[in-house]
Amino acid sequence: MGKEKIWYALYVKSRTEKKVALELEGTGIEFYLPLEKRLKQWSDRKKWVEEPLFRSYIFVHIEPKEYYKVLQTRGAVKYISFEGKAVPVPPQQIDAIKIYLSEKDPEINGDQVWEVGKEVEVMSGKLTGLKGKLVKVNGKNRVKVEIEVVGSAIILNIPRKHLRITG
Repeated sequence: MGKEKIWYALYVKSRTEKKVALELEGTGIEFYLPLEKRLKQWSDRKKWVEEPLFRSYIFVHIEPKEYYKVLQTRGAVKYISFEGKAVPVPPQQIDAIKIYLSEKDPEINGDQVWEVGKEVEVMSGKLTGLKGKLVKVNGKNRVKVEIEVVGSAIILNIPRKHLRITG
C-alpha cells in the first residue's frame, strides 16, 4: 500500500533552491530542480550562470511515507496545495519542463493551417495528453504552445505532427 511515487511542487525559501536540492540529495529524496543558463551582467564582467527556471520551487518525486521527511528539509517551506492537500504534478508536466530545457530546434513537417489562440493537445510522444494554447507558428514544422505549470506558463516548441487542435 502507498508505494507509488508522486511528483509534488515544493515551495522553498527564496534563493535557496540549490541548497535545498543538496539537502534532498543527502537524504535520498528524488527531486528535480529545473535550471536554465542565463547571461548575467555585472559592472566589470559578464558570466553565464545556472538559475532555477521557477524561483522558489523544487519538484520532489516521493512516496506518501516521505511526505513529512521532505518538509523537515532545511529551507523547505510547504507543498503547493489546494484546500489543505498537496497537489500532485502530472509526470507529463515534468517531462514538458525537461524537454523545454533540452530542446534545440529539431526537424519535422506539416502543412495544415494553424491559428494562434487555438487549444491543442499533444497526441504522441512523452507529453501525450498535455493540453495548452497555440501562441505562435514557427514555419511549416513547429508551433509554440503555452502550457501552465505550477501557476506559471512555459512555452514549448512542438512539432505539429504531435498535436491536434481541440478548440
